[in-house]
Amino acid sequence: MTRVCILGKPDREVRYELLSRETARSALVTYDLDEPFPNTLALDTVSLGAAVSLLNDLNWYLARFARAAFVREPSVSTTEWLSRELATQVRNDTIEPEVSGQFLAIYGVAEGVLTEPMYVRRRDAADGSRTELPEYDLRDVEDTLVVRVSKGEFGD
Repeated sequence: MTRVCILGKPDREVRYELLSRETARSALVTYDLDEPFPNTLALDTVSLGAAVSLLNDLNWYLARFARAAFVREPSVSTTEWLSRELATQVRNDTIEPEVSGQFLAIYGVAEGVLTEPMYVRRRDAADGSRTELPEYDLRDVEDTLVVRVSKGEFGD
């Protein structure tokens, strides 16, 4: 199963905003919705293509009410998420899943809430192994959520 997580803007309750609109509600009606973090909406789809298609269907609402949308595709990574843009690139075969983990946004989790992201670039070690991720240092957090982002989103 491919997981989708939509992160609401700070001044909007994303679940309310999506479910109070008929078109968005219709797109979401077949899914079991949950809230893994405050002001998020998460669900499972059958594939990466279905996840990207759903996010495309919700685009009008996401542009107004969401800060970000993430996709976790087990064939790419079981622990790291993909940004919506990167998930689209992987689905469209414009980037190989194996090389999709170079640019990252690491969100802190403090008191259950996703904090601002720290953008980092993962580099391979000289022996070809992956280097460890830097520690999130923007504030004290209990955990982190790693999101792979596209080069364009990274701003490199």
